[in-house]
Formats: sequence, structure tokens, C-alpha cells
Amino acid sequence: MDRLDNTVRPYAWGSTTAIPALLGTEPTGQPQAEMWMGAHPGAPSRTGRGTLAEVVDADPEKELGAASVARFGPRLPFLLKLLAAGAPLSLQVHPDLAQAKAGYADEERRGVPLDAPHRNYKDANHKPELICALTDFDGLCGFRAPTETADLLDGLGIASLKPYVDLLRAHPEDAALREVLTAILTADPEDMSRTVTETAAACDRLGGAYAPYADIAHHYPGDPGVLAALLLNHVRLQPGEALYLGAGIPHAYLDGLGVEIMANSDNVLRCGLTPKHVDVPELLRIVRFEAGDPGILRPEASPDGEEVYETPIDEFRLSRWVLPEGSGTRRLTRDTPQILLCTAGTVRVGEHELTPGQSVFVAAGEKAEVSGTGTLFRATVLV
Repeated sequence: MDRLDNTVRPYAWGSTTAIPALLGTEPTGQPQAEMWMGAHPGAPSRTGRGTLAEVVDADPEKELGAASVARFGPRLPFLLKLLAAGAPLSLQVHPDLAQAKAGYADEERRGVPLDAPHRNYKDANHKPELICALTDFDGLCGFRAPTETADLLDGLGIASLKPYVDLLRAHPEDAALREVLTAILTADPEDMSRTVTETAAACDRLGGAYAPYADIAHHYPGDPGVLAALLLNHVRLQPGEALYLGAGIPHAYLDGLGVEIMANSDNVLRCGLTPKHVDVPELLRIVRFEAGDPGILRPEASPDGEEVYETPIDEFRLSRWVLPEGSGTRRLTRDTPQILLCTAGTVRVGEHELTPGQSVFVAAGEKAEVSGTGTLFRATVLV
């Protein structure tokens, strides 16, 4: 069992206070957006035996288990994070596995450098993800029903939005959403900037259901992603609630602290709210133009007290234990690799005492006995 020393990524949208508050450290004044726990080559966790990537590479079957290696290959198939949003992240979607494989192969064939700013596919894997709130957590997830969005836009009273309102009311659902998003992302930049500025002012004035979009516009003035964001459901998670983001679902995190887990991939196609590259044709190919409820997840408790966040994929499985005082010892041994993360209280895992923000890697089959008082998240895989 290895205690993990994890890297905090200083992305510009990160909160300056949320991760330090959890860790009990002083803020630096700089954004602290994500703490990575895993073997991702971009920032692998460090252990007493080297980086976790080096540990896994040295003996994949011992560390991951034969079943995980057979199913996912000789690598840890998930990445666990603490994510602290102090400003909206880019509006984005992720490809499914077939799309990722095809897109990666095509860009490799065309010789697009991996670090090129216009590269879409950094690897051949999909990137389903799950975010579980530790604090109140705001986000956007999936398309709102087109007729409801038409009413929302109409309520702003802006003439330049009327064509979008008419499209949303005149076409079948999937065609309506596709046409409107295409129109927003291909509009004349100066015209769009004016429309976004008017929209932002109206959202700010009206408040209520418009308030989240006014805040987005404050961070990204003139960005067409502000209008794209208005097509999406606004979601507020309470602590312990979660969202699952599958392939093709447009989404953005806005504010709050959470535990995030994802398949080990960097594949992102952006829709806006970013100065980075937006590949409109490829984006429109990947987006699923389906409206619906974002589907807030609440954990399902098992008889031993484990609370599981059920998702339809196998690369990761996230669960938690909320351990009351005097609850005794639990055995968490599995035939698959695990990362255990404390987010509240003090929890002992084997010889390691964990306080909030601290984590350990448990190799497949390794004995893992847990005791203490607090909250412990478990990340593992299904095989």
C-alpha cells in the first residue's frame, strides 16, 4: 500500500481557497484547480517507490490484477481528482470509444503533433466522467427541451435572438438543437459579440433562472459559448450528489468542490467559454443532440455501508463510506486496484492515517483494513 503525494494543477478557472481549506493549508493566492490521483503521464502521483506510473509499469499484474490487465491493458484505467471550480470551465463534450480511436488514428496519420493547439484527440480512449459534490456544486449538463429554451430566450426580449427562438419552436428536437448550436458557433464574430453583450446585460437584469448565465458571461464577455450555455440545463448538486457525463453530452462545471473520476483520457472537444481551439465540424459530429433531464445521481447503500454511485461503464467505480464514531474496522480488499481518498475526519487505512485530501493506492488483492471517523471515497474498476 502506497501513500500518494499528488500534484495540484493551477488552471486559471480554479478556486484559490477550496482545496487549501480541505487540506488545512494556507492559500497561496494562486488558483488551485485540480489535485490528480493516479498514474496519468501528465502528473502521476508520487510514492515511496517512484511515481505510480513507474510502479504500475514495473509489474502491471501485481499492482492491477490479472483481470484488470486483461480487460484494460497494463495501465491504471481511471484518474481520480479533487476538482475546485472558482470560475466556469470550458463548455465541452467527450467522444465515445469508437470516435476516439478513429479520431486519434486520423490525426496520427495526418501527422498532427500531440501538443498542437488544434489537435482534438490526445489518445485513443473515451472519457466518461463522474463528479460528486463535496460542497454545493453548480454545473451545466445536457440540452434543455428546445421549447423551454425558446421560452427562456424569448423572455430576454433581444431581437437578435429571435431567429434562434423560431428555430427551436419550428423543428423536431434534434434538428432544432443542431441548427441552433451550428448557427451560434458559425455566426459573424462581431455580430455574435454584440448579441452576447446584450444577452449578458439582460440576464444580469432579470436574475432568477438567468443568473447562472449572467455569471458565465461575466467571465467570458462576448464568447459565443454564453449562448450555447443557454441551451443547457443548469444543475445545482448538494453535497453527496453526483452527475455522470457520458459521450457526446455537452457540459461545464461552474462553481464548487467535488471528487471527480474519469477514464484515463485527455480527449476534449470544446464548444466555447475558452480561448482554446474550437473545431466546429468535429464538435457537431460528436455532440448528441438529445434533450433530457441531467439525471442527478445519489449513492445506493449496500449492507456493509458502502455507498455506490452506479454508472454504465467499467473503467471506474466510485463509492464512499461515511464512518461514524465507533464503527469498527472494515475490510476493503479487492482483486482490482484501488485509490482511497479521505475527504472528512481522520481515517486509518492499514498503517496510514489519512486526513482530508490525503490518499493511498492499494494494489489488487492487497489487504486494506479501514477504521476511524470520517468520509472515505474508493475509486476502483469493474471487471
